[in-house]
Amino acid sequence: MNEDYEKLKSNLISIASELFRFQRVFTKAISKLDMEEQSKYSSQYAWFSKKVAKALDGAGLRVVSVDGQQYDPGMAITPLNLDDFETDDILYVEHTMEPIIMEGDAVIKTGTALLRRKDR
Repeated sequence: MNEDYEKLKSNLISIASELFRFQRVFTKAISKLDMEEQSKYSSQYAWFSKKVAKALDGAGLRVVSVDGQQYDPGMAITPLNLDDFETDDILYVEHTMEPIIMEGDAVIKTGTALLRRKDR
């Protein structure tokens, strides 16, 4: 039974990560539509997202994005471009590419992100 639960949890984590990535593509695609069509498809996407969030919540999981937050080496993300900066640069998370997945207060899956330097 525990093995089945872990497999289901792993599948939910995979769905949540893919939904997170798909959201950006979907948002970009519908921005090319007229306002009426944008509204229609945005509403459908919002409904779908709520259903996925409810399923995650039922399993005790949640998706965390750290976009816009000041970068801290203790964050549960792998920065893909950290080597592009100096050690004394103040960095922010510009774009979360894969979200952090949490179960309660525990990190189940670390995310990946691109950083940017704070303008001085």
